[in-house]
Amino acid sequence: MAGFMLDAMDVLLYVFALQAIRAEFGFSNATAGLIASATLLASSAGGILAGVAADRFGRARVLSYTILLYSVASAGSATSQGLAHLLFWRALIGLGLGGEWSAGAVLISETWPARHRGKAIGWMQSGWALGYMLAAGLSALILPRFGWRALFLAGVLPALLAAWVRRRVREPEVWLKRPPPQPYAALFRPPYARRTWLATALTTSVLFAYWGLFTWVPGFLSAPREAGGAGLDIVRTSAWVLPMQLGAFFGYISFGYLADRFGRRPVFLAYMLAAAALTPLYGLAPRIAGEGLLLAIGPLIGFFGSGYFSLFGVLLAELYPTALRGAGQGFTYNFGRGLSALAPYLIGSAADWAGAGAALACNSAFFLLGALLLRTLPDTRGQLPE
Repeated sequence: MAGFMLDAMDVLLYVFALQAIRAEFGFSNATAGLIASATLLASSAGGILAGVAADRFGRARVLSYTILLYSVASAGSATSQGLAHLLFWRALIGLGLGGEWSAGAVLISETWPARHRGKAIGWMQSGWALGYMLAAGLSALILPRFGWRALFLAGVLPALLAAWVRRRVREPEVWLKRPPPQPYAALFRPPYARRTWLATALTTSVLFAYWGLFTWVPGFLSAPREAGGAGLDIVRTSAWVLPMQLGAFFGYISFGYLADRFGRRPVFLAYMLAAAALTPLYGLAPRIAGEGLLLAIGPLIGFFGSGYFSLFGVLLAELYPTALRGAGQGFTYNFGRGLSALAPYLIGSAADWAGAGAALACNSAFFLLGALLLRTLPDTRGQLPE
């Protein structure tokens, strides 16, 4: 949970610094979105590689290395002198982002018993909301006074956690007793091929919706009204994001408890439908009713637009045996993340010609598609193949 929290903080510092970076380098919305897309694309590669490495070298060991990577890369971002530098450093952060989730989620899935697995993943996933809030708080404190470079330098602090993980977190017993690793190609052959591609389609859909929405929320809040935004300054933008992410925090945790109690499919469907309905309303709120409606909807869109991610740490782990679990979970989630890397760029491009609020509304379709795709996968609740 702490690793995912600090991971989110390092990734999302860019989101809050986006307008300041645009002003310094003269980037368009599309170019700024391209940098965010590069982070996601690199996270796809990082997650896939870390999944394979976790099967061979250990879940906790790989987890510690990924935390160290994104910490050092965040500090490196502060030295950027243009587009190429930012692309390089943010791509390295992406490698750490994808790798941290792959190693951490499979570690928890193999450590907790079946009846509590959803709850445990929900608590781990809630670290993302805490990291989002931490990034918002640091941005409000540092960005107006010291600028975006100082903000990125603060991202080196998670390196301290890497040392603690390396010393104190043990490998799961099921991994220590694992059979010989299976070849990576087994993911794409029977009996796993169909579930691999269907799970990848599911993660692609909801990750596209998530990154298309939440990458641009701070930019939407701080964009001028004539550009379709809410016209808030950076301090008020951070203040509006905090209740949204508080809603996300409870959404992650609640999903785990509700899914363990009532089943994953009905709970996931409810979250998807609510997110699809709230997204266009949020994007159009400044035109409809102003800041009050934005503030009221924020916690709800955080709750329903984020909380469903607690499904994936559990579901994807249960689709594969121990010797292939890291690779399978790493591929299905992170290949989908790689495809979703187009979302910030496409939504940024849409914002350039249609306005920020209207561009956000486009993400609803992908929430609805995710609701349909879950039904194509087997219900593996309570299972963890050896």
